[in-house]
Amino acid sequence: MSGADRFDAVVVGGGPGGVTAAVRLAAHGLAVALIEDRLVGGECHYWACNPTKTLIRPIEVLQLARAVPGVREVVTSQNVDVEAVLNKRDIIVDHLTDRDIVANLRQNGIEVVHGRGRLHGERTVAVVEPDGSQHRLYANHAVILATGTSPFVPDLDGLRSAAPWTNRDLATMTGVPARSIVLGGGVVGVESATILSGLGSDVTLLVRGPALLRGSEPFVGARVARALQDRGVEIHFDSTVTSVARNDSGGVSVTTTDTDLRADEIVVATGRSVNTEDLGLETVGLPVGGFVAVDDHLTATGVDGKWLYAIGDTTGRALLSHVSQYHAGIVADIVASRARGAGADGPESTARDTGRLAQIIFTDPQVVEVGYTEAAARAAGFTVTTRNAHYPGELAELSILRDGFDAEGKLVIDADRDTLLGATFVGPDVAELVQAATVAVVGEVPLSVLRHVVAPHPSLSQVWNPLLAAS
Repeated sequence: MSGADRFDAVVVGGGPGGVTAAVRLAAHGLAVALIEDRLVGGECHYWACNPTKTLIRPIEVLQLARAVPGVREVVTSQNVDVEAVLNKRDIIVDHLTDRDIVANLRQNGIEVVHGRGRLHGERTVAVVEPDGSQHRLYANHAVILATGTSPFVPDLDGLRSAAPWTNRDLATMTGVPARSIVLGGGVVGVESATILSGLGSDVTLLVRGPALLRGSEPFVGARVARALQDRGVEIHFDSTVTSVARNDSGGVSVTTTDTDLRADEIVVATGRSVNTEDLGLETVGLPVGGFVAVDDHLTATGVDGKWLYAIGDTTGRALLSHVSQYHAGIVADIVASRARGAGADGPESTARDTGRLAQIIFTDPQVVEVGYTEAAARAAGFTVTTRNAHYPGELAELSILRDGFDAEGKLVIDADRDTLLGATFVGPDVAELVQAATVAVVGEVPLSVLRHVVAPHPSLSQVWNPLLAAS
């Protein structure tokens, strides 16, 4: 490492949030150090969002081609070109090197340190670099924790010794297993099943509960399950795995409470673990191993002096890369303001993510979720009304987009204020609807106003019309 050991801000964790925070802080004129023990760019860039969406996109396009007259007649292959798909994936993840990202950050004046960073008391971060050398960095104004999460592998008999795949192995696979078993019915589980089946694997999906995507509106999991089954995915609901073993032939054997299964690979998609176990939280009086509690300025609670911050997954507020980047922008502006001796009390310095977050689940069909589900809104104490629509319904023009267009939408409405609390869509290409829904929810736009937002004809946006029509 070159330069001084004292900085205005030290960022621990070089994922999307950490990189965004560092760049924004440097733009404010602050001296910044960014510490990352793996690849700068983080989980989303190399092992999650970017590669998995790159793998899913050709599957979506092929399905669309088969549903459009004039195109399906000239599509001769029943499967995507896996080698070409993996080659594009390699480009998207920079061939698993962070050389260009690091060079760009350093050109912006940011000190990038490859190593393991952990708190060592107030405003201090101890770093162990790959060669074993150790030193400390001191922060004049802020330490920002952006260490993210890692795949959680449950303690099942034989599972860990069987060397299962996680999302990281799936995202960087060099070949598609002929047979695969996926554990987990959440977002990573259903996206993994979509990718593997779409690339030609014979997939079995094991789900502990009675439905997929149990935190979503009930119709979401049902529609995604039906689509996966239509593509040949075998789904076992209420399935409990009792043991896993790697065979001498290299395959895996999985025993559940009701069946025995064989496959070439097993993918574990059973949640995430926050990376705070060895972060030195105890040196500043915080509990070890859990999420770092923060206020709406993303300042760590329980630590005096307003110098310790946490963003993104590390806070547990939402395990989404775009939320981490959102937090990063807020924190950078707060730190810069406080460094100048100014306050940070305005609305632009307050995270407004509770009940307003947007997420896309990249299955086929796609899922868009913004804000509250009906169940979550009622649990939060709102007086709720809902509106549902099935498509095409009266919107026959949707058949222009593709044959067999089939989708569903739902709005969750605050009956006392006539504003939108949540919106959910499931269907082909509904990801294009996410920003309109997010603006409506975050902006608390009254439905009486939304009814006058005219969707262009013919477009996918017209799916809003039956949901917003005056009752």
